[in-house]
Amino acid sequence: MPLTIDDIRVTTPTVASVTQEYAALHTALDKATTAEARMAAVKAWDDLRRRLETWNSLVDLRFNQDTGNAEFKKAREFKDGISPKLTDLEVTFKRKLLNASYRPELEKRFGPQAFALWEADVMSFDPAIEGSLVAESKLQAEFGELAAGAVIEFGGEKHNLSSIVKFREDADRNVRHGAEMARWKWFADNRPALDRIYGDLVKLRHSMAQTLKFKDYIGLGYKRMKRVDYTQQDVERFRAEVREHLVPLCVELRKRQAAALGVDRLMFWDDQVQDKLGNPAPHGDHDWMVERAKEMFDGMGKDLGDFFRLMVDGRLTDLKNRDRKSPGGFCTSFPTYGVPFIYANFNGTKHDVEVFTHEMGHAYQGYRSRNQPLTDYLWPTYESCEIHSMGLEFLSWPHMEKFFEKDADRFRRIHLTQGLLFIPYGVAVDHFQHLVYAKPDATPAERHAMWQEVERMYLPWRDYGDLPHVREGGFWQSQRHIYLSPFYYIDYTLAQTCALQLWVRSQKDPAGTLAAYNALCCRGGEAPFQQLAKGAGLVSPFQAGCLRDVVATARKSLGV
Repeated sequence: MPLTIDDIRVTTPTVASVTQEYAALHTALDKATTAEARMAAVKAWDDLRRRLETWNSLVDLRFNQDTGNAEFKKAREFKDGISPKLTDLEVTFKRKLLNASYRPELEKRFGPQAFALWEADVMSFDPAIEGSLVAESKLQAEFGELAAGAVIEFGGEKHNLSSIVKFREDADRNVRHGAEMARWKWFADNRPALDRIYGDLVKLRHSMAQTLKFKDYIGLGYKRMKRVDYTQQDVERFRAEVREHLVPLCVELRKRQAAALGVDRLMFWDDQVQDKLGNPAPHGDHDWMVERAKEMFDGMGKDLGDFFRLMVDGRLTDLKNRDRKSPGGFCTSFPTYGVPFIYANFNGTKHDVEVFTHEMGHAYQGYRSRNQPLTDYLWPTYESCEIHSMGLEFLSWPHMEKFFEKDADRFRRIHLTQGLLFIPYGVAVDHFQHLVYAKPDATPAERHAMWQEVERMYLPWRDYGDLPHVREGGFWQSQRHIYLSPFYYIDYTLAQTCALQLWVRSQKDPAGTLAAYNALCCRGGEAPFQQLAKGAGLVSPFQAGCLRDVVATARKSLGV
């Protein structure tokens, strides 16, 4: 019988029980006199971490699946309450390994990447910030509940933040405008709470950074993201590349979009629609899409095909939108069972196919690297993770007829166009966060002005017209990563740059590109971002001219 979600069982830990286990691990390591004994102690530690990660993932998943469930909320609050103490125990053990006389033998066995990651963890935690971490989690949960509980009235129906999105792609311009008016009215009505939550998060994170002897949260944020082979200056250079090479192309794409729509002035509510036909949508419901996906992944090779059937048979996906379910999509995993889980909110748009293949890329990588020797290597750092997800979006292109039939070519053209347009937006989000955390005492109005500043720099075509909230610089409040995962968003743009390189290669050598993709997935997180990219034959986004070939090929493909 295949493993199912019902087989995923966890024991809720306590600080006392985990402290006891760590005490035994320290004793075992202190008494070890041989390399084999030390390796056995590290293996026991890794087994503990996998159990704790499985518990953590299941608690978070259940809460996101039903934010109104009192039991799930209580479990999440308990987890958030004890997590800093568990982190303290883990960091103390990592510090011991980092300072050990036998560190060279461990590095020879596991490679230097684990030690680089552990050093980042040691620098980004101290028991002195335990209370702040608990407070941060509470604020993040408050934001999540606020967003999940959104009720937006439109067209005589009530919608949440996920279901209203489908109207952004309606062929009728008046429908799009009306939906955006309704959507942003909810944000305007909730602006005081959204401003307060974020302001509290920024001040709290800045305080933690100063406690840990960082100038501001930017430095701490990079350590928490485990960026071990590039710096803030590298990111700034990449943003400059985007401004030089990609923003001009995107301006042209928006002009062409206006012409295709037959409008003199391209408005924000036109952004998601590339022509008068409206965006293509998959030609079936959830169950129909799952069957088409089986055919698609079978066609991409036995490994992908078998893996997807394992996910379906095990009910390791939750893709349907419903009330009280958190918006968005993500992939998580249960390391003690060696399986991932895909979460999304289908809403009947082409985005269903995109988010599904995206999260499937994460899940496939996690499954292929499940036998890595350390928990630290099950997943790469985030910018590398996103290569697998965004890469699979492009590598699945030849099979889009299964979902869109005669509209498949339109889907591919729109997907590429929006993939290019996304990068300036993604770096705008990153630039905005650098401005925010460099000035933690800014007022809400000043933060909204910061967003307007980066929009002018990276998204000069945006015209919000009469939409409430966003015309005053409030668009960023719809981007949950800004609240929940500071400095994450640049990872999508770095990975998209790499994924577009995979797309360019797949035009000439589809089989070879898919083989390179599979090999990259198997490596998990055993190396830092730039080494993983180089190993897959990709040019680092921090290298001058990294976007030149992508832009040239895209221009040719799109006829721009």
